[in-house]
Amino acid sequence: MKSCSESYKAAGVDITAGYKAVELMKSHIARTMTSGVVSDIGGFGGLFELDVTGIERPVLVSGTDGVGTKLKMAFLMDKHDTVGIDCVAMCVNDIICCGAKPLFFLDYIACGKNVPEKIEAIVKGVAEGCVQSGCALVGGETAEMPGFYPVDEYDLAGFSAGVVDRKNILDKNTVSAGDVIIALPSSGVHSNGFSLVRKVFDVESADIKSPVKELGGKSIGETLLTPTKIYVKPMLALFEEVKVKAVSHITGGGFYENIPRSLPKGYSAKIKKSDVRILPIFELIAKTGNIPERDMFNTFNMGVGMSVVVAKEDAGKSLDILKANGEDAYVIGEVVESDEGVIIE
Repeated sequence: MKSCSESYKAAGVDITAGYKAVELMKSHIARTMTSGVVSDIGGFGGLFELDVTGIERPVLVSGTDGVGTKLKMAFLMDKHDTVGIDCVAMCVNDIICCGAKPLFFLDYIACGKNVPEKIEAIVKGVAEGCVQSGCALVGGETAEMPGFYPVDEYDLAGFSAGVVDRKNILDKNTVSAGDVIIALPSSGVHSNGFSLVRKVFDVESADIKSPVKELGGKSIGETLLTPTKIYVKPMLALFEEVKVKAVSHITGGGFYENIPRSLPKGYSAKIKKSDVRILPIFELIAKTGNIPERDMFNTFNMGVGMSVVVAKEDAGKSLDILKANGEDAYVIGEVVESDEGVIIE
């Protein structure tokens, strides 16, 4: 007998809409399947067979995160097929900082009303993020919660797991003075600082859909919805050939909070501000909101989505590998003996 409940539907939860959403998303999920997946969508758990060939002591690395108030931009623009990339990126970019390879991902969508086509668009983005990071979308959950979320809104979060051989876990204690700090460019604001961004641009009331000269003719809304860049594949290629000492994912807290997390006590990142390729969106945020430079670097990625520390003699080779894998990486500074954490001059 087909599952349905008129009483539950009268309370605001349409379980048949949930079934339709699952059917619509199956083709997107199929794009993410890897050799380790041993279960189909619809079970009570996602099964993944861990291939430990060539790994002496496998260590699992996990990461979980959401998209945050950037979702408000998706609601205002009525565009829902990219925030899933953000969700995946926020998890797998953290995992790569340990030297690990992401294996699989699960998403969680909570909404006020299950509109199957909207859910499909969200999952399409999640699937694209999984493809970009080489991990499988093995499961998830869509919860229709009327009265808890507005009917046109939703929240999105995710979880990912990866694996690394214990001997290959990045050890920040190998960092020393004179090491070079390499920047991997961001695609924009990524998924952090949006509470401040929304206030600066008054997005609820302002025109965010018209072209803006400072943004190269793109609108504020379009620019802010640019999905977070996923760095997994270029970083895995770098790990194969270079002894990477430390990696930092530049998220909330910007340079001042994130880069010191990848450095041992007594060492700081000395960064030349003029070498940082600051994106136009950050210049517009600072100008519009009259935000001090220190606050900008302490809130946003400023155009640097990830920083990588390598020995000085490995810098040239590292840049070549990253560029060969699609990253226009460049040097932004060096490690010095200091307790300041980050020195921007």
